[in-house]
Amino acid sequence: MSERHHRFDFIELPVTDIARAKAFYAAAFGWSFVDYGPDYADIQGAGVSGGLRKTDQAPPRGGTLVVLYSNDLAASEVAVKAAGATITEHHEFPGGKRFQFLDPSGNELGVWTAV
Repeated sequence: MSERHHRFDFIELPVTDIARAKAFYAAAFGWSFVDYGPDYADIQGAGVSGGLRKTDQAPPRGGTLVVLYSNDLAASEVAVKAAGATITEHHEFPGGKRFQFLDPSGNELGVWTAV
């Protein structure tokens, strides 16, 4: 049995504007992209394989939450806001804290750090 069996392998984010999403994630997290036509971009440097998929509708809130880790949560929040995100929530919990944000397409993601 392979190490990949039943493991998260790929995350695909629906986005309403590929160019805007690429600019946002490059500015916020330093990710780069490989384009596969005008409606898809493969994410490079995010830790887990993923992609940006063009869609005509903003994704609904309240679904699956992708959470990234940060060594410097305050700096990550500054970068996310500067790139154009809207911060939606802040949480503290035993052993850590996080914030959640909406990207330009309306995807909600989180960023956390250990304390």
